[in-house]
Amino acid sequence: MTTAGAQRLSTTLADDFAGTRALSCAIAAQLSDADATVQPMPDASPAKWHLAHTTWFFETFVLRDHVAGHAPFDPRFAFLFNSYYEAEGARHARDRRGMLSRPSLSDILDWRAHVDAAIASALPDLSPAARDLIELGIHHEQQHQELMLTDMLATFHANPLLPAVWDHPRPTPAPVPGAIGWIEGIEGIATIGHAGPGFAFDCEGPRHTVLLHPHALADRLVTNAEWQAFIADGGYRDAALWLSDGWAWVKREAVEAPLYWQREGAADWRAFALDGLHPLHPAAPVTHVSFYEADAYARWAGARLPTEAEWEVAAQAHDPAGGNQLDTAGPVRPRAAARSSSPHQMFGDVWQWTGSAYLPYPGFTPAEGAVGEYNGKFMSGQAVLKGASCATPRGHSRASYRNFFYPHQRWQFTGVRLAKDL
Repeated sequence: MTTAGAQRLSTTLADDFAGTRALSCAIAAQLSDADATVQPMPDASPAKWHLAHTTWFFETFVLRDHVAGHAPFDPRFAFLFNSYYEAEGARHARDRRGMLSRPSLSDILDWRAHVDAAIASALPDLSPAARDLIELGIHHEQQHQELMLTDMLATFHANPLLPAVWDHPRPTPAPVPGAIGWIEGIEGIATIGHAGPGFAFDCEGPRHTVLLHPHALADRLVTNAEWQAFIADGGYRDAALWLSDGWAWVKREAVEAPLYWQREGAADWRAFALDGLHPLHPAAPVTHVSFYEADAYARWAGARLPTEAEWEVAAQAHDPAGGNQLDTAGPVRPRAAARSSSPHQMFGDVWQWTGSAYLPYPGFTPAEGAVGEYNGKFMSGQAVLKGASCATPRGHSRASYRNFFYPHQRWQFTGVRLAKDL
């Protein structure tokens, strides 16, 4: 590579790095030290921990391993803010992250500034391998930006006062759409998985062929109004609609509606979001539902969930940067199809559950080193979600992107698109 080419690469990477790091701080800017320390449940992490863990990633895998003479900002932080990297040694227990009253939020922000300056200074002389790790770290931090927003929502919902993180007026709700339409999918041999230029996580490849049977996908996401009909029809009380594990979960957890819904009177509902408690928007996509709920709803509707391959092949013709996604810090919430810039809401608003297990593609091999623990070791017992949500940083997702969660989890912006056999 020429010197000019290397300079252009460094400049672009430097801008992406700086922009990503700034957005994380902007998301947390509304929080007090106490807000940023609370951990509402083991699945969620404090905002302060997200800010610290993403900094640990850059300091460990870039500065420590690729910059001669780098000294850690505080050697104790490696134990506190490693997440699950066994190759990096012992770490603080995940379900105890909310006990870390120290270091303070301001201490974490000082650490971030120190690491950011060190990366910026080292970047022009870094090897291609180190630059690749910075790119991976940027995408890793974008994932944590979404997690930070959803974990903040869980944190503020756990407060009996139900405070808003951002308190902004809402627009007039869009009208409820008509009945779902159906778009016939491609039949026969198709190709999925990432290939070619551009970043992708290791689990998105190798690119490979799949066989698609006759099917159709819904032309939009399932709405809150449609979910209310499911509730009114006894959907949460009909064992015939549920997988065995799902029915056990419903009974054990006394589930009767999506997470963050609250009943007002006999039939009216309100929902809590990052801008507080508001009347439910009937036309907005339903969100904060588990795989179990999505599967039961699909069965109630006389349909099913799409397979990962069906969804990805359909999405290959769509712009992954379209739709309602995260551009700046502020309240995020799903919007009605009428207000989506992504045709058929393929991207944005909510992650879409598929009926596919999160498993390796044919020929998959994890990345070398500790970063190889990033995706591959979680390929057990989880379901794939596709698309992007209102909390996904724009430009982070793509058709081949594989999000994944356990079937009972629903604190993320997860929703439903229906499919059916033809």
